[in-house]
This record gives sequence, C-alpha cells and structure tokens, in this order.
Amino acid sequence: MQYDVVVVGGGFGGLSTALALTQKGARVALSEALAYPGGCASTFTRGGAKFEAGATLFSGFGEEQLWGRWIRELGLGVTIDFIDPVVVHLTPTRRIEVWRDRKRLLEDLSAMEGAPREALARFFAMQAQVADVLWGLFDNPEELPPQSASGLLWHARRLREYAQLLGLVGKTLMSVLARFGLDRFTPLVTYLDSLCQITVQCPAHEAEATFALAAMDYYYRGTGHVRGGIGKLASAMVEAIERGGGDVFLASSVRSVRRSRGGFVVDTRRGELRARTVVLNVLPQSALCLAHLGATASARMTRLSRRVEGGWGAAMLYLVAQPPADAGPDAHHFDLVLDERQPLVEGNHSFVSISSAHDGVRAPSGARTITVSTHVPLAEVLALPGEEQRARMSDTHDRMKRCVAELLPTWWSGVERTMTASPRTFARFTMRPHGYVGGIPRRVGLANYKGLGPLEIERDLYLVGDTAFPGQSTLATSVGGVRLAAHIASGGRLDGTFAAEARALHEPPKVRGQRLDSRAPSA
Repeated sequence: MQYDVVVVGGGFGGLSTALALTQKGARVALSEALAYPGGCASTFTRGGAKFEAGATLFSGFGEEQLWGRWIRELGLGVTIDFIDPVVVHLTPTRRIEVWRDRKRLLEDLSAMEGAPREALARFFAMQAQVADVLWGLFDNPEELPPQSASGLLWHARRLREYAQLLGLVGKTLMSVLARFGLDRFTPLVTYLDSLCQITVQCPAHEAEATFALAAMDYYYRGTGHVRGGIGKLASAMVEAIERGGGDVFLASSVRSVRRSRGGFVVDTRRGELRARTVVLNVLPQSALCLAHLGATASARMTRLSRRVEGGWGAAMLYLVAQPPADAGPDAHHFDLVLDERQPLVEGNHSFVSISSAHDGVRAPSGARTITVSTHVPLAEVLALPGEEQRARMSDTHDRMKRCVAELLPTWWSGVERTMTASPRTFARFTMRPHGYVGGIPRRVGLANYKGLGPLEIERDLYLVGDTAFPGQSTLATSVGGVRLAAHIASGGRLDGTFAAEARALHEPPKVRGQRLDSRAPSA
C-alpha cells in the first residue's frame, strides 16, 4: 500500500499527526502495535473493568483549544465533563481544592496561617502573565515554529510578551519562589513540587522556571474528564482519520523502517506500507531499533535515549471500588503526598484518577475504577539484581496502598479488587520500552530550548511524542503532532504524486492490512 505519510505508533502524538495530515489532504496510514489506540493515555480492559492506563487529567478541551476545536469541527463523538474542583491536593495535615476559578487557589493559600499574602499575590500575578504567553502558543500549534510570513508576523507582534520570559531562562522554579520570599512557605512548595513532578517530571528545585510556571496553569486550561475514559477520545480520533481517507491498522506492530527509491518501506505485521515520509511516535530507544539510521542520526537518538533514562518509570495500582456515600456522580482526581519531607516518588506521592458514574459500564455493580500512579527512578531500579528489583517494587506498591488508605480512607474501604503494575507491566500495556513515562524531565538548563522545531531524525523521517518539543503532556504531544503535520505540508510534498509513482514502481504488498474495531478497546 502506498501513502504520502506513514505514522508508526498510535499514541496521541501519532494520532494527532495523522489526523492533521488527513485534514491537509495527505494519504496517511497509521500502524499501532496494540489492539487499542492512545498509548500511555489509553483505556484498557481487565476482568470486565475498564481502566485508564495512566492516572492523569487532560487539558485542551476549551472551545478554542485543540481538542475543543476538533470535537466541534470534526464531530468527534465524545462528551467532556468539566468537573469542579478539578483536583484535590491532600497531605496528612492539609487539603487544597483546585477549583476552575483560579482566584480561589490564591485565596485559599492566603487564608492559611502565616501566609505571606502580598508575596503570594505578586507571584501569582507574574505566573499568570507567563502562562498566558506560553499557553497562547499551545492554542496555535501551527505557529510553532513559524513556517510562513504570516507566522513570523504573528510572533513579531508578541516580542514584548516574550521578552518578559528572558529573566526566567536558566532559573529553577524554586529560585523564582525565593525571589518572592516564598521558598519556605511549605503549603505552596509542596503543592508545586507535586504538580511539577506530574507535569514537567521533576521537583520545583530542579524544574526550568518557564516550563514550570506554564504548567501551573494546567488545571485551568480546558481541563476535563472524557466520559468512558480517555480511550474514547483516542478511538474517536481513529474514526476521524478514517473518515478523512486515512487508514488505521491496530494490532499491527512495525518490524522495521528502511529507505527505498525516494521513500520508505515500513514492514508491519500486516504487510508492507510504502511512503515518502515516516513519522515515529515512539521513544528514541525504539527509533534506534526500528529504523536503519546513519551514524549522525544514531548518535542523536542515543543522546535522547540517555536523557529519557534520566527520567522515570511508572508503578501503578488498578482498583475496583464501591464509592462512598458522599462521592457524587462525577469523576475525581486526587494528588496525594504522604510525607512532605521525603522525595515525591515511589509511592510517597501518588496521583489518583477515579471514574465517573456517567461513564457507562466501567466496572460491575455500580463500582468505580481507580488508577493510581507514582514515579519510579527506573534506571536506578533496573540496575538492581532481580530479587532486589522485586523487593523495591513491592515496597513501592505497599507505600502507594498506604498513601491511598490514609488520605482517602472512605474510598479505600470500598476497594473490592486490586491489581498492581510494575514498569515492566506498564511497558506491556503501552509498548513503552521498560515502562519509561513522561519523556525528558524539564530540569533547569538551556538544553530545554534546543530543538524547538520539529524533530527530523533524517530526511523525511521524524520523531513525535513526549521526547519531541513541546512533549510532556498528552495535549503537548498532540500540539507537537499538529505542528509537525504543518511542517510536512509546508514542504509541498503532499500532492499525492508519491503514492501514484510508488504504485507504478512496486507490486501490491503480499498481505493487506485490516482495520480493527477501535470502539471496543481491550488488551
């Protein structure tokens, strides 16, 4: 089969790239190894219950944001619930409810005993200005980077706004807090530490300030719950790609990507796909295994792989529980910290996502499904002998259970079923090597600003996902996919001539791919 572009991997970066390309008239195929789309942000089935693969929240559903526009313009068949509070941050001594009205967080922090009210007001005013600048870019992904005269003009009008970011470059979020005299205000520091660990994948004393200050707005930027699970959105995107003329092949792992006569041959479980351009929605480790790269590209992917390995793996709890009497019908998200004095990893910090009563049948007998996640220093764990690895993961799962039991006792008392998952298990659910998650941590340094353009591994071979800027969140990987599609289209190589030329040069593949029913995710 002949295409303009083949996308390898059906995470949200790959799905968004494929969808945006079909909107531009490209002949596109997407090949995904799993039987369901979404990657790390998918919904899978075990024992009759449907779980989110990772516990998280999803932003970008505002009317003028990426998914909000797609839902409206493409008729994606999903319903978004904008829950309030968006998330509840809990420690043994403190409860902070993060409401959709951003003013309430400042009011609640300012009302705490000993709160430096004026400093808090000045810090949050500055943060809001920074976030407005950077989220404005997220809402216009095709302008990242500018690819036309109009794009350059769009950025030129914002130079004054960009200038205020210069003083933050190369600074940690904690150093910015210290500038305002807030680095010893424990409620704020703990809240920001846990938020940064989720969003930019490192604590506040390590996080590059610009990225962390923007991430503070994550809960306010069209953040909502997808009824039925995030897999519903992934499946709706598959259907939109197919309506746009693209082909999606699920349960179709890719064996190799090699060059052939001006394009590529992608060898999949279901046959060969030929294309002028290939997009890899995989980790750089997988890119090294799949593609026959030259020395320069191999070295680059190796460097990226090492940066990923400086990040995290995921340890998970998947629970089925009867809701407490006061639960209400909405979904719930909790950010739990067991001990503020210890690092917020390995079960001392857990993020909890609980399904909604509106979700349809996610669990039997009126129960809810709960996904609990924590970060694990994976390279450190993998270096241990087998028995020590298992012991460390067992300790992590015990700490996660204790965290939920102590901070969410009414939910824990209703738990009927528990399934643990190590990074190795998470790797099987998501096809991520070793179970790495979150891409490259945004630790302080100028390296964060290198490679801001689309990541071209070699000519016409691209990487998209959480290791390619802007990375990190599900929305960010989708933004990256849209801007990559714009970049590919700007090269004038989507005129359909390659597919016609290739059909004249090659015989049809021996095995023709078959689309699977993407509406019933299972694993």
